[in-house]
Amino acid sequence: MTTTDAPAGAPYREVRDRNGRVYRIGERDRDILGRPRWTMVLLPWVGMMGISSSEYAFTSAEDTLHDAHLWSSGHIFWLLGVWVFFQAAVGFPAGKLRESGRLPARNAMMLGALGTFLGYLSLAFAPHVAVAYIGFGAFSGMGAGLVYATCVNMVGKWYPERKGGKTGLVNGGFAYGSVPFVFLFTAYLDLSNYQVVLVSVGAVLLMVVASAGWFFKDPPKNWWPEHVDPLSVSDDPRIRRALAKNPPAVKQYTPAEAARTPVLWMMWFCLLCTAGINIFGIAFQVPFGKDMGFAGGIVATAMSLKAIVNGTGRGVIGWISDRYGRRNTLIFVCLVLGSAQIGVLVSGTLQSLPFFLICSMVSGFGGGAIFPLFAAMTADFFGENNNATNYGMVYSSKLVSGLVGSGLGAVVVGAWDYRGAFVLAGGIGFFSAVLAVFLRQPGRPAARAIQPNPRPISREAM
Repeated sequence: MTTTDAPAGAPYREVRDRNGRVYRIGERDRDILGRPRWTMVLLPWVGMMGISSSEYAFTSAEDTLHDAHLWSSGHIFWLLGVWVFFQAAVGFPAGKLRESGRLPARNAMMLGALGTFLGYLSLAFAPHVAVAYIGFGAFSGMGAGLVYATCVNMVGKWYPERKGGKTGLVNGGFAYGSVPFVFLFTAYLDLSNYQVVLVSVGAVLLMVVASAGWFFKDPPKNWWPEHVDPLSVSDDPRIRRALAKNPPAVKQYTPAEAARTPVLWMMWFCLLCTAGINIFGIAFQVPFGKDMGFAGGIVATAMSLKAIVNGTGRGVIGWISDRYGRRNTLIFVCLVLGSAQIGVLVSGTLQSLPFFLICSMVSGFGGGAIFPLFAAMTADFFGENNNATNYGMVYSSKLVSGLVGSGLGAVVVGAWDYRGAFVLAGGIGFFSAVLAVFLRQPGRPAARAIQPNPRPISREAM
């Protein structure tokens, strides 16, 4: 391990660990930001809440949009699928632009805020469903993708030593920020007011996202908090435990290097499966509950509870993964997600409202927990410097999962009914748990593969 002093006058120095990874230490968060770094958890959290309603509350407006525009239910589900497609598609190019310096974090947030507003504007006034596909599906989806990629990767850069809980908290805003709008669209949205309500919601969210994004700032490359020594064991038990269970990446992988590792594409496929189950639940829980005889208000409550637990679970699971390891936690989450799909089906078939609400919340927990796990795991495996692009590659699996979970999900429900669709979703969850077993940090040998030195150096011989 070596230390390299920075040029004279610089308030930091760079150190290297035994793997050659560089850490920039000596600068406090206040030196860079002018304020404490916890603000770069709070502001991304607010930004994420501002984009959540487009995914989690959209299907609550299904009946009104159908009556107002005469769009079929198939169009509603495919609109959500297209939104998810573009939200995921923008992640990789946005990451490249962000890390090259051509798209500052503040500009990305401003564009995201504008896209969110255009989405609601098109839902309110679209003269044809094609306009909704462009305005809501494409513009709102890309706007949400810009905000999502910027917020999630920002917090990981500011908390490289203990990113799981913080990433989970920020990621949680993507779910429970939608709760007021689920109730608003279910209880108050109708033919007499839908245009005013949708435009008003879009304008409010425009201001929320833009206001939060105005204060965004990235730390320097390789930055490490000055109170945590990256070359020695920390005195803080929380940091010591988190780094032991989730050691930093052996080096800062470029996107090209990360793409050459098999584990990145295993992560891509695992996220494809689990995100598809999550989107399937978002799209079909409300119509399934109504078909099973539950009142519309009850179904809206179930969806709200799902969103709340989805968001809360993202923060809790991040904290759990800091304690017990990202991979072990992911295996557990996949098993929970698969079991919950079977539970939703059984509870609806039995028309057991308490069981339905519980299974809905469990499904929300599992569906939400996967995203912060993969975001933190990508930084753990490939480093923070290029995490926006590397996670963009992993997150691009949502390009497919959105269309599979929503659009293709409608096809499966039509062919196999809800029973076959929910059983298939549960089986995919269990398969994902098996796949997660094989996810390991690239470049770091397994502990059992390290052979002891047959001739150790004795202190007495020195």
